[in-house]
Amino acid sequence: MKLHTLYIYIMLLAGISCSGCIREDEYDNSPHGNLYALWNIINEQYCFLDYKEQTLDFKWNDMYAKYASRLSSSMDSYQLFEVMCDMLSELRDGHVNLYNPHDVGRYWSWYEDYPTNFNEELQRKYLSNDYRIASGIKYKILDDNIGYIYCGDFSTAIGNGNLDEIMHYLRTCNGLIVDVRNNSGGQLTNAEILSRRFTNKRILVGYTAHKTGPGRNNFSTPEPEYLEPSTGIRWQKKVVLLTNRRCYSATNTFVRNMKECPNVTVLGDQTGGGSGLPFCSELPNGWLIRFSACPMYTARMEHIEFGIAPDVNVSLSLEDALRGEDTLIEEARLLLNISE
Repeated sequence: MKLHTLYIYIMLLAGISCSGCIREDEYDNSPHGNLYALWNIINEQYCFLDYKEQTLDFKWNDMYAKYASRLSSSMDSYQLFEVMCDMLSELRDGHVNLYNPHDVGRYWSWYEDYPTNFNEELQRKYLSNDYRIASGIKYKILDDNIGYIYCGDFSTAIGNGNLDEIMHYLRTCNGLIVDVRNNSGGQLTNAEILSRRFTNKRILVGYTAHKTGPGRNNFSTPEPEYLEPSTGIRWQKKVVLLTNRRCYSATNTFVRNMKECPNVTVLGDQTGGGSGLPFCSELPNGWLIRFSACPMYTARMEHIEFGIAPDVNVSLSLEDALRGEDTLIEEARLLLNISE
């Protein structure tokens, strides 16, 4: 098995997918050649370069010289990997990963630098031991007749039959809490299947563009994205969607879609972002680089790469936690009961 084929196989086993693959064969297999190949792939194919330069106040044109100064012909692969990962970290993008046999380069500060606003021990008190599970979704009726759904990832296939059962079970509730805190993503199709349960009509939720060439502004015309209502049971009452910084990638898109649905209030912390659909490319030494290549926007053509702000900003209170209460869940219940 060839080295690059082996890496792709490992990525697939780990549940990491790339929307496409771009080969780079014109660089020599040396520390400088590999670093330049990496720099140039980002320069020509990364979809957020102008946006990141403006927002983060750096110049990608300066990055090769800055990090090439740390290279030497005698350095080993571990040292080269560190230099490359440091350069990629300038982008602050959790979708940018470097893969080699000994490690995966990643940027996780999109959530590590912020409060978690989620506590599994507290959540267990609300779920108790009588909650139900369908398609990986945990759900129950809380004691004030508010429905509670927890979706911890979008990697598990969500069946429409399962959602019908969930919606039917919760149908008598006065309102619904949909909790996607700590959901770092998965398949966009699963996120869409769930969000379709919260609209009765076709609605514009955003736009997607595609990188069409090496120039900074080589993008296709943004294509509108519409959310179609499900043909199954749809929720008709008030909804509070709970978010935190670990809502990333497909979950970030889910939150974008839900904000356009009627009767939905987003409560909690800003999401982590991660809006660019990933592509991958191979370096001369066989390492793989995964990067964002298709920017996604809101219905108002706003970037969602750095996350989506909630309608109501609420943080987990230490005082509430000591009392065994989840501040976000309690605020959601209060909002739904007032609305009712």
